[in-house]
Amino acid sequence: MQKILVSACLLGNKVRYNGADLFFESPILKTWIDQGRVVSFCPEVSAGLPVPRSAAEICGGNGGLVLSGKAKVIEKNGTDVSKEFINGAQLALKVCKQQNITVAILAESSPSCGSNTIYNGKFSNIKIAGSGVTSSLLKRHGIKVYSQYEICKAAESLK
Repeated sequence: MQKILVSACLLGNKVRYNGADLFFESPILKTWIDQGRVVSFCPEVSAGLPVPRSAAEICGGNGGLVLSGKAKVIEKNGTDVSKEFINGAQLALKVCKQQNITVAILAESSPSCGSNTIYNGKFSNIKIAGSGVTSSLLKRHGIKVYSQYEICKAAESLK
């Protein structure tokens, strides 16, 4: 049975930068969990970042540009955490390859997981079109990435 990578925060794990979760209730997700198909993953925690941690945003572009060294992931306190975000993305890809995962449900607007939107890099609470670091890397490797708001589309893609 096809496994699905899901952001740990969407499953109720308190792994977000502020120590919270983004629990997402969905009958589709519940069915997948009951079937043992969900693989929970947080790129930032897997890369060794603590909980809680300073908020981070992509400055100078999007996740694809971070992967190519042309943009950075910067914490609100000024710390460059690009290396950790890239490492977390690579670990997510490794899990997907090991478990033959071709679909991921990732938390929208996150600098790691955003699939359609990310924050603008100015800590002004403004979202822009773009993908996070993990989302970008998974997409480059043919993994279909959806936000929690696109779970019906994800389910369709698995049929």
